[in-house]
Amino acid sequence: MTAVDPRTRLLLEAPIVPTVLRLAAPNVMVMIVQASVGLIETWFVGKLGGDALAAMALVFPIVMLMQMSSAGAIGGGIASSIARALGSQRRDDADALVLHAMVIALGFGLAFTVTLLLGGRWLYAQMGGTGASLEAALVYSHWVFAGAVLVWLFNALSAVIRGTGNMAVPANVTVAGAVVLIPLSPLLIFGWGPIPGMGIAGGAAALLLYYLGGTLALWMYLRSPRSLLKPKLTSVRLRWPLFRDILRIGMVGMIATVSTNLSIGIATALSGQFGPDAIAGYGTAARLEYLLVPLAFGFGAPLLAMVGTCIGAGDRARALKAAWVGAAITFAITETIGLSAAIFPRSWLMLFGNEPAMLEAGTQYLQIVGPLYGFFGLGQVLHFASQGAGRLFWPVTGNLARLGVAGLGGWLALRWGADLVHVFIAQGVAFVVYGLVITTAIAGGAWFGRVGWPRSTAALMRRIQAT
Repeated sequence: MTAVDPRTRLLLEAPIVPTVLRLAAPNVMVMIVQASVGLIETWFVGKLGGDALAAMALVFPIVMLMQMSSAGAIGGGIASSIARALGSQRRDDADALVLHAMVIALGFGLAFTVTLLLGGRWLYAQMGGTGASLEAALVYSHWVFAGAVLVWLFNALSAVIRGTGNMAVPANVTVAGAVVLIPLSPLLIFGWGPIPGMGIAGGAAALLLYYLGGTLALWMYLRSPRSLLKPKLTSVRLRWPLFRDILRIGMVGMIATVSTNLSIGIATALSGQFGPDAIAGYGTAARLEYLLVPLAFGFGAPLLAMVGTCIGAGDRARALKAAWVGAAITFAITETIGLSAAIFPRSWLMLFGNEPAMLEAGTQYLQIVGPLYGFFGLGQVLHFASQGAGRLFWPVTGNLARLGVAGLGGWLALRWGADLVHVFIAQGVAFVVYGLVITTAIAGGAWFGRVGWPRSTAALMRRIQAT
């Protein structure tokens, strides 16, 4: 029998709580860095005026759709496939999955480029963009999505490495890139000395340079002796079963990702009925919601690796225990952030602007939806854990339920002549539905067969052992 690698053994045998915390620490560090980078870029763009800030609000949901699709959905499929291959000691398949992951990333990256270059104007207009804000959105969008392949390759290679249980290398690359990106972004936006300012396009150009450098760094690591995987670009035969193993999880995850971003896109469009300042206010406030995604990912990535490895090795009970540990921690953190934002909304909003209408709309959103952020974090982290289990029906169902409640509720609010507050109430109710659907399904045994709603954890454990 092939010897089990020490990192794989850690996922299979080490105490769950300290292991989850230790593996999550570098990912949470990444979350803090990414949050700082995103906030700083928005802060600088905000100096260009209200139209530029509204433009960022229009494009940001689509950028996050690409980020979440590449890192969370397809990236989750990649990491899950590699974790399960290593857990069942299929080392050759794990190595071959690297090339398959890169091919998938190239395909999706090109699809995003073509779609947004051709259809961007129509899309942002449907979201409420008009005039100068629409034109600025198109400038930023064209730059970002021209380099979509770089984003997809970066996140695919990061997922490959995380699938081995190594969270530190992607974290280190992200932090090192941010050290360069933070000064580079304002340099390209405003210019300095002989370097001309590019305006809003400068932020996009800096972002693409970050992903280019990060992709090269990750590939160099995978080719080094320190890498557990030994990928090859030649002498590897592309096999449909390996593509299918990634895509059967990743494509289902894409449904959930699209639903999440479509919910925000719809809310942006509904807010647009109240003017550009309402779009800017909602978009700036909802940016905090997007920052919860990498936080949940900080705990979700190690959970995905642990759950996938344990299930690959046949230890279902340990996989489920790990999921509940991560869920409890993530709920507590995201709920604390949401409550803080609800109590001190202007501390967040005034980082980006001080227009009264923008502040009013953003404050309404955070005071209504912020106290329910814990349910969003809960659903997100259990979604990642479910990727490791290879069971995504209920996470997708939860996302679709959220989309239905948010979209239909907001539309009805406008149809009945209600104000923006009622649109935001629908968003908050949708968060609760999302989190509870996924949690109750997993508690009912959804990872291991039909949902049976056992009365206790012990009953579920007996059910797992019986299967």
